[in-house]
Amino acid sequence: MERITLNETPQGMREVLLNVEQYIAKSGMDKKLLNLVKMRASQINSCAYCLDMHSKEARHAGETEQRLYALPAWRETPYYSGKERAALAFTEILTRLPEEQSSDHIHDELSKYFSKDEIAYLTLCIAQINTWNRIVRSFGPVPGSYMVKQRIRENEVVS
Repeated sequence: MERITLNETPQGMREVLLNVEQYIAKSGMDKKLLNLVKMRASQINSCAYCLDMHSKEARHAGETEQRLYALPAWRETPYYSGKERAALAFTEILTRLPEEQSSDHIHDELSKYFSKDEIAYLTLCIAQINTWNRIVRSFGPVPGSYMVKQRIRENEVVS
């Protein structure tokens, strides 16, 4: 049962969140990769609405069912590239934030595939999906109704 809609939030909150989404979308980062990252964080956070949304977005961007189904076990499958594996490992570290773990080793791995700018965008994407997961888990929108939209066009969000 939905407790709060985004339209019922304080003025400007929705816009700030959507502006971050637009910024990430304009980064030039691979949409399929970002969808995998969002899916993996949402799996860890048990965010059903976000899983529904990002699985639909991923399919729309050309992701395969096999890779979506295997995502929770990505380490055990041959379906993901080294670049995707580095991004997924980074997603898990930033989503779980282990108390006494340095992220030096994952940055060494990320640096093989991503520039410093790309690592910064990836970090923002992971932080943003974790923010969305927490907002959505609190607000309680019902999963299943999300429909893929043309999201970004010339500095505006469109439905």
